[in-house]
Amino acid sequence: MTEDDVLAEFRAAEALLEGHFILSSGLRSSRYLQCARVLMDPRRGARLAEALVARIPENLRASISAVVSPAMGGVICGHEMARALGVEAMFLERPDGVFELRRGFRLAPGQRVLMMEDVVTTGLSSKEAIAAIGRAGGETVAAAALVDRSNGAADLGVPFFPLIRLDVPTYAADALPPELAAIPAIKPGSRAAA
Repeated sequence: MTEDDVLAEFRAAEALLEGHFILSSGLRSSRYLQCARVLMDPRRGARLAEALVARIPENLRASISAVVSPAMGGVICGHEMARALGVEAMFLERPDGVFELRRGFRLAPGQRVLMMEDVVTTGLSSKEAIAAIGRAGGETVAAAALVDRSNGAADLGVPFFPLIRLDVPTYAADALPPELAAIPAIKPGSRAAA
């Protein structure tokens, strides 16, 4: 699947938004990919996951025995990745502000895990998820995401495989360009801005 094919999937799902958006990191942007909308259609989610699995080298793919995703945004894409890989899917929650496995999910000591996100912007929540996987006994051997919005800046400490890189500038709220400052800001994601 080419970058144009991936963007076509987002457009078909009305998931590629333009305007003034407040990201979960607190940064502002003129474009937003709403992964929840693109994953509404299970066939589309399966196509995207299969395309992403194909980008992970075979030897690494073969070593993964579980996919772990941060809730909320990573749950569906993590499940689709696990299905495409033929392994178990689990998700992390933050009941007290720190990611942890709950609901009876557990990792065997040294279990090789793919950490799956919907979108990576700064990489902070991905790093927190990787740390939680380690605390639970797993070994994160790779990370993946539907969208890398970090402009190549996210270093997760493991090989990182995004389906698409969306290089859109982000801005602090007090450093907006005039054309963005002229548009009312909206918060389309699931988490409160930092």
